[in-house]
Amino acid sequence: MAGGWTPVPFRNFVLKIFSRCDLDCDYCYMYRGPDQSWRDQPRAMSRAVVGWTARRISEHAAAHGLDRVGVVLHGGEPLLAGPDLIAHTITAVREAAGPRVRVDVSVQTNGTRLDDDYLALFARHGVRIGISLDGDRAAHDLHRRTADGHGSHARVTEALHRLSGGPHRALFGGLLCTIDLRNDPVGTYRELLRHRPPLVDFLLPHGNWTTPPPGRIPDDPATPYADWLAAVFDEWYGAPVRQTRVRVLEQILTLLLGGRAGPEGLGLEPTAYLVVETDGRIGQDDALRTAYPGAAATGLHVARDAFDTALRHPPFVARQLSAQALAAPCRACRLHRVCGGGHYVHRYRAGSGFANPSVYCPDLYALISHVRRRLTADIADLRTAGAGAA
Repeated sequence: MAGGWTPVPFRNFVLKIFSRCDLDCDYCYMYRGPDQSWRDQPRAMSRAVVGWTARRISEHAAAHGLDRVGVVLHGGEPLLAGPDLIAHTITAVREAAGPRVRVDVSVQTNGTRLDDDYLALFARHGVRIGISLDGDRAAHDLHRRTADGHGSHARVTEALHRLSGGPHRALFGGLLCTIDLRNDPVGTYRELLRHRPPLVDFLLPHGNWTTPPPGRIPDDPATPYADWLAAVFDEWYGAPVRQTRVRVLEQILTLLLGGRAGPEGLGLEPTAYLVVETDGRIGQDDALRTAYPGAAATGLHVARDAFDTALRHPPFVARQLSAQALAAPCRACRLHRVCGGGHYVHRYRAGSGFANPSVYCPDLYALISHVRRRLTADIADLRTAGAGAA
């Protein structure tokens, strides 16, 4: 390929097994964004689409010598698909992949339907469970409500108690929390810790230069999201005992120390996942729906197109080019190998596409700098202590 670029195979596959949801979250990129193509999707993925998808995953793994892939059951709300379709999907993908390829399956759910029967099903199939929770009742129900306006916190925390405190705790993958600047950062973090999550994933609200996220004024040097996450970092990093992993903070530490972080959000790792829509269309990151209608579409379909075709599709190529695809100001920034230009979705600006820094650029710079100062001070203290001992 031009410039010596070699495509990195897909290793994770997001299957949109159900296209509707039982919540009406006001920040939802799927139902509240400019791309309303979900309305044209069937409610549930058909068994034919499941079969085609399973074969595409199998052939892609074989073509690239992969011995392990990940499958994420997603939606909408995936549990609305029902236990039969979920079990069939897991079995179909694993049978198609064969014994030489390990298929790690996870589900990302709002938790409102996670009962004992589902837990038993996921235990039988070894499925890891991620649940969305934005904090205490007030913080969570601020956004995550049903269509008739009722909050979902009580049902979600009941499911979390069943998952984290029962015999299926090993299935607990972690909590997904979308940041709201109105919520106290340390209070939110401590509330999440009550459920003993193995991982917390704090998400920046999706937005871009044309449609900025709440509290993020384009080109304003203020850093409200950095301030919020820095407070969480100080609480998490300074704790005498590490009570959970926090993905974004671990990524920053790893990258500052010269390591590699997973794709998307931070760092320069190439994108290695795709989305299969409910009707079998092959898509990019769902969050691209926040940019403009059709931003996530590729025109490809699992019934006729191999995943290698998607791998060479221009939007996927752009997201695998690492530093080459960054805007000039990003490439000139001393922190670009840690920041990675931020999430691709957050770079969009009408008229110039995605060839921009992240709308969160000031926040990312400030947060990484904050973590770097703490890390540098600790390393200096260790060196001083080592010199004293010598």
